[in-house]
Amino acid sequence: MMASSITYCKKPDPQVRRIKLPYLNLVLLLLILLSPMSVVRAEGIQIKSVSLAATEQGYTISMDSEITLNETLEQTLEKGIVLYFVTKFGLLDTRWYKLNEEVARSKFVVGLRYYALTRQYHLNHPVFSQSYSSLKEALQALGRIRDLPLTAKTELKPDADYVASLRIWLDLTRMPKPFQVETLGSSQWNLSSDKLEWHTKLPTPGEPVQIKGH
Repeated sequence: MMASSITYCKKPDPQVRRIKLPYLNLVLLLLILLSPMSVVRAEGIQIKSVSLAATEQGYTISMDSEITLNETLEQTLEKGIVLYFVTKFGLLDTRWYKLNEEVARSKFVVGLRYYALTRQYHLNHPVFSQSYSSLKEALQALGRIRDLPLTAKTELKPDADYVASLRIWLDLTRMPKPFQVETLGSSQWNLSSDKLEWHTKLPTPGEPVQIKGH
């Protein structure tokens, strides 16, 4: 007697297929997001850290920020146009009868320029002038500010509560008039950090006040 056999194939459970499909879609989405084609170039100004220190002459501000230019601004530099970056720090008195009066400030303007003849980028500001062989080096130096003096409009009290504010931006009003007209309504020319604000007391000598940016 000859025995015969039939191979049995189990029909997939529709419920199992419905469960696996969302996970498969999630894996495919992650692969797309992590692929080189999905990498987006970051641009703008991000404040990384700020330090307020006390000295014998008064108070100073130091900060680190990351500055990245878009293609439009890089092309503007290559045409020999100077880009001016402004750093403004302010200290406000929070007492109710002062109505958030600004009691101290520090404003710092730096010009960034490219010289095609020497193929160098140049930073020019009141403290010093320096040339760099690459835009990356120049922007790194532009983002590092050390011991910027704070000008007080009135007597500062170490035990008082203050609100500090900080912002860095590209000053379009210092550019040539034709470029100012071109910048109207164009997001390619808007380069600014978020306005960073925090409550603080004044530092004591040897113990600076430090915060991390956003």
